[in-house]
Amino acid sequence: MGNGDEDKADSQNWSIFYQRPLATHMHYSLYNHVMNVAKPPKIPRSTLVVIYNLKLEVLLIERADYPGYWQSVTGSQEAGETLVQTAMREVMEETGIDATLAGTHLTDWRQECVYEIYPIWRHRYAPGVSHNTEHVFGLQIPQRVGVTLSAREHLQYVWLPYEMAAPLCFSPTNREAILDLPRRAVTTVTDLQANHD
Repeated sequence: MGNGDEDKADSQNWSIFYQRPLATHMHYSLYNHVMNVAKPPKIPRSTLVVIYNLKLEVLLIERADYPGYWQSVTGSQEAGETLVQTAMREVMEETGIDATLAGTHLTDWRQECVYEIYPIWRHRYAPGVSHNTEHVFGLQIPQRVGVTLSAREHLQYVWLPYEMAAPLCFSPTNREAILDLPRRAVTTVTDLQANHD
């Protein structure tokens, strides 16, 4: 399927955008092994970016290394980066969305969570590191857009109303952030209609 393909799949006629890169799980595993041979340990500080539009529809992406695991954009801070720079870089790398464009609003929710790193991913960090600090951002865009995924990292994407998106996330902190969206959103369609009236 090409970028931006639309599939109307459910009874409420929610339009689901998705993309399936042409990489199999075997190809991913081989590529990931090669890329991680000389990779430095990850910094145990990351950003979670909830991407949403004026209708409070949320973008979720499915992990390539663990199919069935859905999440918002997330990624570790790199040396010398501010958290804002990390959030913007991860959004671009994982979705192709430019958070600096007019009409987009990247907001620091000033919310942090320290959680235990899943054992299956601890090998990516320095020996002895068991916890990560996650910093939450929100990125508002005007409407749904097609997404350019990295075949190495993600399989497909979907836009869903926040109430439907939250339960799909495997991460408890990701679910909580999405459910907090009505309070955090910069602007909504309802706000625009109220201002117009």
